[in-house]
Order: sequence, then C-alpha cells, then structure tokens
Amino acid sequence: MSAPQRPPKPYLVRTGIDAILAELAEGDAVPSERELAVRFAVSRETVRQALHELLVEGRIERRGRGTVVAQPKLVQPLSLRSYTEGARERGRTPGRLLVTWEDIAASPDMADALAISIGAPVMHLERVLLADGKRIGLESTYLPKCRFAGFADTFDPATSLYAAINAAGVEFGSAVERIETVLPSPREAALLETTTAMPMLLLNRRSVDTGGVPIELVRALFRGDRVAFEAVLT
Repeated sequence: MSAPQRPPKPYLVRTGIDAILAELAEGDAVPSERELAVRFAVSRETVRQALHELLVEGRIERRGRGTVVAQPKLVQPLSLRSYTEGARERGRTPGRLLVTWEDIAASPDMADALAISIGAPVMHLERVLLADGKRIGLESTYLPKCRFAGFADTFDPATSLYAAINAAGVEFGSAVERIETVLPSPREAALLETTTAMPMLLLNRRSVDTGGVPIELVRALFRGDRVAFEAVLT
C-alpha cells in the first residue's frame, strides 16, 4: 500500500499563513516574505503567491514597506438604500470625493434608458466612495437634467445623492442591478489607489420611481479587496 501523498507546498504555505493571521488582530504586522519562506522551508516566490492571494481577498494590505492584517471588507446590502446608509449600518464612516460633475448629451441607449430625447442634457456625477477614509469605489451617476436641474445649485457632492433625490420629492420604486467582475482601467486604478491587476466588482443599476419613471443610471466600480455585497432572499 502506497504512503499518502504530502499536500503541495503552496497549499501548506497558504494554510500556514491563514493560521498565523487567525492569531493576529487588525493592523498587526504580517511576517515578511523572508521569514515565512524560512518558516515553511519554501521559496520566496511560493510565499509571494500566497500573500498575493490574501491581498486580493482583502485579508491583508500593504502599508509602507510592510504588510498588515486588513480591516474586514465593507459588506453592502443589495437594496434600494444609499451607500451612506449601508456604510453607517456597518459602523463605518462614509465619504465621497468629487471627480467629475458635468452635463453631457444623452446617447441613444442612455436616452432610451432614461426615457428622454436623444441629445437631451444629462447630469453626470462621478465620485470616489470612501469608507473610514479609504478609497473603496468609483461611482458614476447619470440623471436627466430636466428632472433634477436644481441640483446644480443645491446639491453638495460630498453628501448622499439618494437623500437629495428623496428631499426633492422623488421616491424610489425599484431598480435592476447587474454585478460582474472586471479589471480597472489605468485611470480607474489610479483613482482607487490600486493597480490594474486588482479584481473589481462592477455594478450597473437603473432605478425608477414609484410611477415607473426612470430616475438614474449608475455605473459603480468597487475594489474587490475592500467591498462585498449581500442580498437577503425570502
């Protein structure tokens, strides 16, 4: 009878590092590649691959020249609620940085989705989303200018857009969302302070009011190492 095979080294290294992380707290330093290579008697390349996997999963993060245990991912509910509400419910402090605020002409597809004329003015608002000061997402929202023209004078882009829409007397009725994984463009990666190799969660949403009239189109990109989505099924 042959002896049982020893698990492959990458598996042993990964499970070994998982055990180390289980004993550490958020912000604690993770042993260096060299230390881990010596401890597990493997090459630094094998250790590097395991650390890269943990980095992508959001278990660890780079800080200066070292690596530390990361803060748990922000879990956002898939519901008709604002990012602000979801973040605060998880005990996190939401924030936003304005990147672009402009009027554009509606393309044929955009005009059809928003039930407006081709070429009609659309307000485009692009913002970086923050949680506890860390960049977690890049959100582009498209609103029909004819419906929200007053926002140009009244809306503060550092605050909740959903709250402003509700304050304008518009009540969200339903939305269709699609989520898929993508890699960011160089511009998107720079705005989110990461690399083009970091997996992202891309969310596309179309929302309508209680009467079925379109409110917005949203394209939001979230760092896969810092955000997860959760849905309650009944």
